[in-house]
Amino acid sequence: MSTENLPQSPEQPLRKPRVAVVFGGRSSEHGISVVTAGAVLRAIDRTKYDVLPIGITSDGRWALTADEPERMAITDRRTPNVDELAESDEGGVVLSVDPGSREVVYSEPGSVPKVLGEVDVVFPMLHGPYGEDGTLQGLLELSGVPYVGSGVLASAVGQDKEYMKRVFISFGLPVGPYEVIRPREWAADPSAARKKIVDFAGEHGWPLFIKPARGGSSMGITKVDGLAGLDDAIAEAQRHDPKILVESLLRGREIECGVLEFEDGPRASVPAEIPPVSAHDFYDFEAKYIDSAAGLVPAPLTGEQTADVQRLAVKAFDAASCEGLVRADFFLTEDGEFVINEINTMPGFTPISMYPRMWQESGVSYTELVDRLIQAALNRSTGLR
Repeated sequence: MSTENLPQSPEQPLRKPRVAVVFGGRSSEHGISVVTAGAVLRAIDRTKYDVLPIGITSDGRWALTADEPERMAITDRRTPNVDELAESDEGGVVLSVDPGSREVVYSEPGSVPKVLGEVDVVFPMLHGPYGEDGTLQGLLELSGVPYVGSGVLASAVGQDKEYMKRVFISFGLPVGPYEVIRPREWAADPSAARKKIVDFAGEHGWPLFIKPARGGSSMGITKVDGLAGLDDAIAEAQRHDPKILVESLLRGREIECGVLEFEDGPRASVPAEIPPVSAHDFYDFEAKYIDSAAGLVPAPLTGEQTADVQRLAVKAFDAASCEGLVRADFFLTEDGEFVINEINTMPGFTPISMYPRMWQESGVSYTELVDRLIQAALNRSTGLR
């Protein structure tokens, strides 16, 4: 039978992939997450992708926000927040947990829920607990929605500095001296926990860095030169996380290296160096984000040192089973050894942040970097891998 005279179905135009940029969240890094998301929203190629900005308020409500990245910047030394960007004080966004449906639904009290359409990939720009630590990644796995970055395990390992160090040690990566004070340990006997820290200082010397075990953006970290400031430092760290990490001072240079997943596997960027910050005791939150202390890209290293830190960065990426992207932070000690401090599975991502700057110097522009991460997520299935 000839089909020549049968009515032809009109060709449906190809739909652009829809990217949900999710940001904000319940952690103390809420504001930096919003700033980072604003930079990504500016960089996404709108001729190639449709974009849906979803902000998570500081109390955990998923809110629809306006696509206005110019409102998502630090102004007058103050970070923005989702509560100011949300289109409604009561409306909420829900992502289906049915793997057969990727629909996003918006609802307000007293109104019929409105289907906003399907999402093809999520770009989670969340920092800290309830987003970067595997919790959001678990939700997206349940929903069957591809997403940028590492999966549940790598995200959890990358957030918890104690277990991150344990993984690194098991893979033969050099790690500096550290001690951990767990919540039950502190609650049961603060004096014994405090003595544990003092004994650590007796072995490794002052100063010590007291930090939240599961935090980021250098929040809650205090450099302690002796017993006088110890209790205040512990209280500050516990304000962000009940489990605290104690680290000795490693004398040397701070070196960072970016890792990006390509079709043939992870590759390392040119490294960067964080020089001493004269106005701050160390490279803290104010130095990073408010005063925008500049790092050196590329780092002034020898060819052998560059190759060594790149090798270690990729090894750390693989050790934690990471995907997509990682920033690996090292100390180059006075005896010439690289010691890994930590990895960040969702590093600061504004155009002036170290991770994009390192890749810019390596030949990958900011826009290309964002596009590469989205494409990698679209090509990677959810589920066990």
